[in-house]
Amino acid sequence: MPKVGEEFLYDDVEDKVIVKKTFDDTAELERVKQIANSGGNSFASDYKFVGSVPMHLITDWIREAGVDMTDHNAVQEVMKKKLLSGEFDRLRVWKGKY
Repeated sequence: MPKVGEEFLYDDVEDKVIVKKTFDDTAELERVKQIANSGGNSFASDYKFVGSVPMHLITDWIREAGVDMTDHNAVQEVMKKKLLSGEFDRLRVWKGKY
């Protein structure tokens, strides 16, 4: 996703620099919508295309959870929890449970 802004802020209470990054996910959301409307999961298989998550969100989710990016099972659980939470339904193509 294209980064559209970056701002450096100073928190004098905690004495630290905060980097605020802004992303435009419009293209990704349109892509997900297009795949869902075209029947992206209409093939006969046990596998489902659940959705598409921009890398900057994955990075944030993993950092928030305190999980190491190399721990595949933990990352998978974080992704599953976030996608099934309902908060990120616009990123999902398949609305079923897994």
